[in-house]
Amino acid sequence: MTDLETRTAGRPGAPGPPGALRRAAPALLGYAAVRALGLLALALWSAARDKSAYTLLTARWDSLWYTRVAELGYGYEVRLPNGDVHSNLAFFPLLPWLERLGAAVSPLSYADAGFVVSLLASLAAAWGIFAVADHVYDRRVGGCAVLLWAVLPVGVVQSMAYSESLFTALAAWSLYAVLTGRWVTAGILASLAGLTRPVGLAVTAAVWVAAVVAFGRDRNGLDDRDGPDGRDRARRVLGMLLAPLGAAGYVLWVGHRTGKGPLGYLDVQAGWRNGFDGGAAFARFVAAKFTSFPAALAGVGLIVGVALLVRLYVVCVRQRQPLPLLVYTGIVTVLALCASSYFGSKPRLLLPAFPLLLPLALGLARLRTSRSAPVVCAVAVASAAYGAFWLNGSGPP
Repeated sequence: MTDLETRTAGRPGAPGPPGALRRAAPALLGYAAVRALGLLALALWSAARDKSAYTLLTARWDSLWYTRVAELGYGYEVRLPNGDVHSNLAFFPLLPWLERLGAAVSPLSYADAGFVVSLLASLAAAWGIFAVADHVYDRRVGGCAVLLWAVLPVGVVQSMAYSESLFTALAAWSLYAVLTGRWVTAGILASLAGLTRPVGLAVTAAVWVAAVVAFGRDRNGLDDRDGPDGRDRARRVLGMLLAPLGAAGYVLWVGHRTGKGPLGYLDVQAGWRNGFDGGAAFARFVAAKFTSFPAALAGVGLIVGVALLVRLYVVCVRQRQPLPLLVYTGIVTVLALCASSYFGSKPRLLLPAFPLLLPLALGLARLRTSRSAPVVCAVAVASAAYGAFWLNGSGPP
């Protein structure tokens, strides 16, 4: 058990929902302020370019695919001139289900419901990030972690009708449930995360690793309690069984739907030219940048960015973050960087890897408020401007 795991395992039970919400309130208010700034910047920038900010948030790229699933169900596909087939089976169902539910119980359209889901999910994600960081470190680090997640350069995606916010919320709360020994809750949330994005397997892996380690402590007599509780073990097993059901169920259904068996979903992704190649395609993409100038500067920036991610993960390991966080973050990062998907998507695919921000949050928390506040404000303004520029341009695919 790591130092941080020992510290968190020995803490008393978490406060109830009202107390927990009061504890997280300053962080959530700060998060809402940053996102409001980002939306204001987007509205002003879009108006100057005679565009609709709301359309940019709800009716472009993946947002359209999700609303088509909500409205028409699965089976829609686009055949490209080069022979590629873009099928909506590539999109996991939880967000479209929620969009359909929102449209059914309210006057909202599917796109409107997707926007509302993302806004609420982003707040839930911020709260989950706070809960994890507060549990592992303290309240101040939790608040800093939330603000850092809010001011990420691609933070505008958190307000789009995409699945990143929903997935991050489910992942963060599942990890918190693991850290606090709520195994069934962790398994249910991991299963829902698996119904949201393919990377849900990272949450399942975190639940399984934590459970296996807990069983090992029981066997070796290292558990802090007087003796392993049979009911706790049963809940742990149940959590492990529940965790993979969402992702496995959808993947198997796609295989049955396509008639290609358990690997049918991989064929669907191949139609989008998505797959896991160990980072070879990404490396070729970066190398191609060095064939001209100023594209070479972008190549240098990409290399520096990847090096920073690796460095942050190494720091997470050295700071002895709890094993479930390390497993989850490692898988999310590897899948984002080593997939052959469209390279412009990689920054948003890394949004759920919030534990990478904890070392930065720890450093920020050590500064006096008089020094940290101007830094956060300046970065928030830069993030808002960049998000407005990005979404009014090529934007996130």
